[in-house]
Amino acid sequence: MTERTRIPLHRDPKVRAIVFQLAALFFVVYGIYSLFETTVENLVSRGIQTGTGFFDEVAPFQIGFSPFLDFNLGQSTYLDVFFVGIQNTILVAVLGIVAATILGFIVGVIRLSPNWLASKVALAYIEIFRNVPLLLQIMFWNFAIFLPSLPAPKNSIELGVFYLNARGFHTPTPIIEDSTGFTIWMALLAVLVAGLVVFARRAKTRFEETGQRLPVFWISVGVLAAGGYVLYLIAGSPLGFDVPVLGRFNFKGGGQLPLPLFSLWFALTIYTAAFIAENVRAGIQSVSHGQTEASHALGLSRKDTVRLVTIPQALRVIIPPTISQYLNLTKNSSLAVAVGFEELVAVWAGITLNQTGQALVIIGMTVAVYECLSLLTSMILNWYNKRIQLTER
Repeated sequence: MTERTRIPLHRDPKVRAIVFQLAALFFVVYGIYSLFETTVENLVSRGIQTGTGFFDEVAPFQIGFSPFLDFNLGQSTYLDVFFVGIQNTILVAVLGIVAATILGFIVGVIRLSPNWLASKVALAYIEIFRNVPLLLQIMFWNFAIFLPSLPAPKNSIELGVFYLNARGFHTPTPIIEDSTGFTIWMALLAVLVAGLVVFARRAKTRFEETGQRLPVFWISVGVLAAGGYVLYLIAGSPLGFDVPVLGRFNFKGGGQLPLPLFSLWFALTIYTAAFIAENVRAGIQSVSHGQTEASHALGLSRKDTVRLVTIPQALRVIIPPTISQYLNLTKNSSLAVAVGFEELVAVWAGITLNQTGQALVIIGMTVAVYECLSLLTSMILNWYNKRIQLTER
């Protein structure tokens, strides 16, 4: 046997690739470090000390909307402001992604409807909202539509214990009065949900074996609503409710969804949904017409063909570009400053930066937050996209 000739290290493609990558990494790190050092020196020369010491200082301003984190004027620190900003940004992003996905999917399907009027209305929606700048849409809905249309707090639109006015939507808020009963209720709900998951899997197996399909979704919703209420009574009704009451100038008690949040969410939803609708249309049209003909030949109805054949295959085309729209929606939430909603850019990279002058730290942290949110969103959706891809033999 002839001995294999060894390739010299300087000619080995793998070794050269590693060396070039390490060299590129070194220059990138060195460039970032040099930029950081130069920035710090320039700030020090102007009498601006850079650091994180201001984190523990009390923030001299109030944040009006913080649904999950407590924020108190005169007590909360700048670091609390940072976390409240992240909370509000994530809230807008999640609400917008859910609503834009549903609306975009519906409009995308209608866009391909054989009904001429429905198809043209969907096309008009896509072309109008996709081509108007988002900032203009946010300001239009907030200042031209919602603010002039809604009444003052004293003349609020009353919907039982709910109130709608130009300042927002006032709702009762639940209060845990019995922690033990609440824990028992949550445990019983978890058991109920686990039972519904088992039911859904068995219904799927039954459909694959016999072709008989049960309305799993509606059964699950009904059982969860009725069963959840019964379990709530069994646990001793552990919740109380703080109901909003009209005071001299505004409502007291309860919770409030401020109008800027609704305006921002509404504008982000209809804007992003227009792009998602085009992704849905392209995904559906990418499915071979022979697939639908084969499903009709097997006796499937048009509804079953769309649900069982067309959509599962179209998702492989729809999801990758839709990931970019989710990322854009999250980043576009920074435009909330136009309507005064208190998300990360407004309260951290805006008010806090003006108060402390710590531009390097604050902007760096803001960039890091958006980077982490984008990477997390991409990771989750890429994992789902990989799961639904065709597996080749």
